[in-house]
Amino acid sequence: MNAPLVYDKLSNQYGGSQDVAFGYVINQTISVYSYKINEARKSMVLIKALGKEGTTFKANPYENRVEYIYSGLNSIKPQMFKEATLNARAAAQTFADDSQSNLGKIKNATQGQFSIYDRDKNLLHIKKVRVVSTVEYYLND
Repeated sequence: MNAPLVYDKLSNQYGGSQDVAFGYVINQTISVYSYKINEARKSMVLIKALGKEGTTFKANPYENRVEYIYSGLNSIKPQMFKEATLNARAAAQTFADDSQSNLGKIKNATQGQFSIYDRDKNLLHIKKVRVVSTVEYYLND
């Protein structure tokens, strides 16, 4: 939790002359870091109960956004490389067949770059992981 910021609306030079229902506004940010994504998401829904007790909440899409960070890349890398290599071989086999050649061994391969991004703007907790690998094969006549 960060330190709360307290604003006295009655003494504010930009709002002191207005009729205000409440004289003070308190802003505070709470950061939650957890591997238990479903439980954290459930707690976001439970916050509504505070609203029923009179606490108001303000959302700012540019500050204090909910972020989900994917930290499991190392566990899926081997399978992704295997799948990328199999897909590259299948594509190379198509080239070989179309050119009436025989597919040879791998000539050169580079690991490629991983990218992690949100599935869409509404489901930030679901990630897509993509790898681009380059595999060159020998073609034999």
